[in-house]
Amino acid sequence: MKSLSPALQAHLDDGTTTLAWCWRITRADGVAFGFTDHDRVLVFEGTEFEPESGFAASEIRAGSDLSVDAQDAEGVLSSDRITETDILDGRWDAAEVELWRVNWGDTSQRVLMRRGAVGQIRRGRMAFVAEVRSLAHVLGQTVGRTFQAGCDATLGDARCGVNLNDPAYKGTGTVVDQLRDRAFTTSGLSGFTSGWFAFGTVEWASGANAGRRAEVLAHDLVDGVAILTLLEAPVRAVTEGDAFTIRAGCDKRIETCSAKFANVANFRGFPHIPGQDTILRYASREGGHEGGVL
Repeated sequence: MKSLSPALQAHLDDGTTTLAWCWRITRADGVAFGFTDHDRVLVFEGTEFEPESGFAASEIRAGSDLSVDAQDAEGVLSSDRITETDILDGRWDAAEVELWRVNWGDTSQRVLMRRGAVGQIRRGRMAFVAEVRSLAHVLGQTVGRTFQAGCDATLGDARCGVNLNDPAYKGTGTVVDQLRDRAFTTSGLSGFTSGWFAFGTVEWASGANAGRRAEVLAHDLVDGVAILTLLEAPVRAVTEGDAFTIRAGCDKRIETCSAKFANVANFRGFPHIPGQDTILRYASREGGHEGGVL
């Protein structure tokens, strides 16, 4: 049940209302945006809610159980602060959303209808539809460790313990020549062996992608020239001279943890757990199928 201020309740009881929807969206990078379906700017709690942004809300769906309630926010790409490139770049993914019902005649009369997060974003040629999920969606996420042969820690986190700022695992370079949409030659990395940065990360320091991070699929050395291949092509073009910082990667195997990082003590996998081939084994007097420990 929502608790309304006496002033807002009196406005609703009057029969003739001046109400509008307002969305405040806070992206993961901390930048907050305000949007409203009203035709002029509304301001409250330090946020300006932009009109004529093309936002339109669906009905609010809510239940008494723990299922994920949802609402759709549909709009066109008419706001200067919403661009297709940013949507493709993932800057709006999992953004925090507040949905307000506001008396546009007196914005002190308002009520917070719900909090949530941006879920799936469906894009068309001229418009997008963003799903606003309730906080109940957090309860559906998997929590706990995964029992698997590979390590389930993230390289460099507290459970792993590897210092990725160590010069042995960190390098800087610049783009020399783009080979494909996600592959390019670099300078500054010739001192590292081939494959050292595979499964690592690139953080762009300049260019159109400055401040963004990308995963490295492959790291090759050809005649002393380092070639990097990213897992996904950047939304914004990579150009000659773009500077970056790159950090080593890990394929989650205990052999790599030992040889590359000397960190077996912190290995978070179960390398001796039986694999799927276990169910295909059969008893035999020769050929290693006597049932003993392999």
